[in-house]
Amino acid sequence: QVQLVESGGGSVQAGGSLRLSCKAHGTLGMCMGWFRQAPGKERERVATIAPGDVRRHVDSVLGRFTISKDAATSTLNLQMNSLTPEDSAMYYCAADRRTWVCYDLGVNSFAHWGQGTQVTVSS
Repeated sequence: QVQLVESGGGSVQAGGSLRLSCKAHGTLGMCMGWFRQAPGKERERVATIAPGDVRRHVDSVLGRFTISKDAATSTLNLQMNSLTPEDSAMYYCAADRRTWVCYDLGVNSFAHWGQGTQVTVSS
């Protein structure tokens, strides 16, 4: 059974950093990702990681955010640096078995989702 539990969200000033974590049970060998949704906007992809440590980040976070996975603790992480108010959103981790299309899976196609953790960046 897949279980995803996010933590690490909070409030930070622009330019600051946060590290999100997702305790991920039952996700061995799966494609995993971080997504976010701001009020009034559609959910969007932030980054994905496939088996073999294949990572992809969307352009808007490239160079600022880093997705990683700690296999020993079954934890998916998102290190977020140089945060801007535009990064404010609810952040979700997700997992799916279709690793061969990990980065191309539609945002709402991922099979398993956590409950989300709120990130608020003030100017």
